[in-house]
Amino acid sequence: MSARTFAVFIGALLLIGLLGFGLVSKGEGSLSVGEDVPAAELPALGADGTGSVADYEGRWVLVNVWASWCDPCRDEAPALERFYREHGGQDFEILGVDTQDDEASAQDFIEEFKLTYPHLHDGSGDYADDLETTGVPENFLIDPDGRVAAALHGQVTESYLRDTVEPLIEGRS
Repeated sequence: MSARTFAVFIGALLLIGLLGFGLVSKGEGSLSVGEDVPAAELPALGADGTGSVADYEGRWVLVNVWASWCDPCRDEAPALERFYREHGGQDFEILGVDTQDDEASAQDFIEEFKLTYPHLHDGSGDYADDLETTGVPENFLIDPDGRVAAALHGQVTESYLRDTVEPLIEGRS
């Protein structure tokens, strides 16, 4: 084996190892079920003022951490909007948190997908850090007492919303 072939082989092994580490650690470090969700005042997107997860105390809240440049976020947006139109109301809310993004791109994303649930802007990513996210999208179902009831480190699907979120918010779980 030549030195060049050996170097390429070692480089490929290192790359595979780093990718494997990234996949394994993706689910580590984020908030866990039962933990209190941090609350911070963030600027509202598409509205004046600020907002916080704490504003929804006493209600179920699905916090969706997203960014306009994230392809899986784009893929999950229609499912979230459909679920919100079916279940949003007095006892349940979806709260989008756009992170590490500019406001104009975030607003374009909201308009493109015709999202009607409220959104906050975490341009710096500090709140995503408080949530201990490891990337986007990440989703946290918060119970009426402000604790994490379910967490999904990745893209929401129709089946996740139907099989995990719906039973909890409707008291069937």
